[in-house]
Amino acid sequence: MLESSIARLLGELSLESVDPREPVQVHRYPKPWRLLGAGNYAAVFSHPDYSHYAVKVYAPGRPGLREEAEVYRRLGRHPSYSECYYEGHGFLILKRLDGVTIYDCIRRGIPITDQAIQDIDDGLEYARSRGLHPHDVHGKNVMVWQGRGLIVDVSDFLKQEDCSMWADFKKIYYRLYRPVASRKVFPVPRIVLELMRKGYQRWRRWKK
Repeated sequence: MLESSIARLLGELSLESVDPREPVQVHRYPKPWRLLGAGNYAAVFSHPDYSHYAVKVYAPGRPGLREEAEVYRRLGRHPSYSECYYEGHGFLILKRLDGVTIYDCIRRGIPITDQAIQDIDDGLEYARSRGLHPHDVHGKNVMVWQGRGLIVDVSDFLKQEDCSMWADFKKIYYRLYRPVASRKVFPVPRIVLELMRKGYQRWRRWKK
């Protein structure tokens, strides 16, 4: 049963948030659960026997679970987003989305399509039409699946302040990525991407 598998995951899982600006650190989790990814609030896991589900577990002390559940309630069903099936104590059960994050597409040399960018734009506009404010939309929070774009982290969509992350990424995409990728797509080492990410974070803090 999914419930007993989740109970085992929660009982044996060890994760913590060391720096709120960095992904949470996952120290231990039971097999055959698989770590799909980690963000600044939580880590996401899947189980091979329940491949249509993803379990998002918030790190101790990190806020936002109820807010994220509310975002999914407002979004309802839309092709750009997951769905929330259940809100538990410290975790959410979500519809699992397949794909590769744009960050990993660049790291692995997987082409990013204009259609994926347009899908993400459309999904963000839909969220705004539902009274939400897309926030923290960047290369690790959006994915490409069969050439289409998906938005996989909506945890900050209730925040009211403006966020330029996606607009900033699109400038890089159209001015740099597209001209280069039109000739050749090649992998970019993780260390280069991390240097760029940290440099962008410092630039954002300076701009404020």
